[in-house]
Amino acid sequence: MTELLVPSYRDRDEQRVDAFYGLLSTYPNLQWIAPDLETADLAAKLRAVHRLRTPDALQAATAIRAQATGFVTNDPVFTRIEELDTAVLDRML
Repeated sequence: MTELLVPSYRDRDEQRVDAFYGLLSTYPNLQWIAPDLETADLAAKLRAVHRLRTPDALQAATAIRAQATGFVTNDPVFTRIEELDTAVLDRML
């Protein structure tokens, strides 16, 4: 959510912020998971092994620990992580 909202806040587009909240707070089968110590540890390992930025490592670690069945992104860096079945949107167009 943080990464999604940055452009809207930069543009001062509160309607788009509200639209994201409306969509992502009611989207089926989407869970909001708070980080914990084990997730932080896995994120550090992923960051070290795959040379990820900290936010990317936290997202990947959270998905892995939650046993997510898929990871949808527009950032191909996540394809480095074997534990995730990653779909890169730009590659699907």
